Amino acid sequence: MVAYSFRKRFGPPILAGTKAQTIRADRKRHARPGEEVQLYTGMRTKHCRLVGRAPCVAVLPVRFCFSKRAVAELMQVGDGYLIGDQMDAFARADGFTRLADMIRFWWDEHPPEGGNVLTFEGVLIRWTPLVPSDALDIGAAA
Repeated sequence: MVAYSFRKRFGPPILAGTKAQTIRADRKRHARPGEEVQLYTGMRTKHCRLVGRAPCVAVLPVRFCFSKRAVAELMQVGDGYLIGDQMDAFARADGFTRLADMIRFWWDEHPPEGGNVLTFEGVLIRWTPLVPSDALDIGAAA
C-alpha cells in the first residue's frame, strides 16, 4: 500500500470524487494498478488526516512544459499528447479550476532554476474516484 499526501485545497475535490489522480516525480516506489492507495492531507504534520482509500487503476508517464507562467507548451500523458480542451479537462481532473490555475500552482510550487520554462517528467497515478461511503471525515483538514 502506498500513501500520498495532498495540500489542504485538494481534500474537497478528492472527497467529491472529482479529483482521482495525482502527478508525482519519479521515486523508488509508486502505487501499482490494483494496489490500494491511501490519500492524506497534511501528512507528517499534526494536521494529518486520512481522506480515503481507493484502488490504483493506472500509472502512466507524464511530461509537461509550461512557459511564461500561463502557457502550456506541451502536455503528454502516456503515449498521447493533450491539445486544446483536453489540457483544460486534465487540469480540472487534477483538482484545478482550469489549466491556468494548474500552471500557476506548478510555477509557485516548483519554479525552474532559471529561465522562463518549467519542465517536468514524472508519473500520473489514477485511482477509482471516491464516493461518499468511501470518503472519511477529514474535519478541519478539508
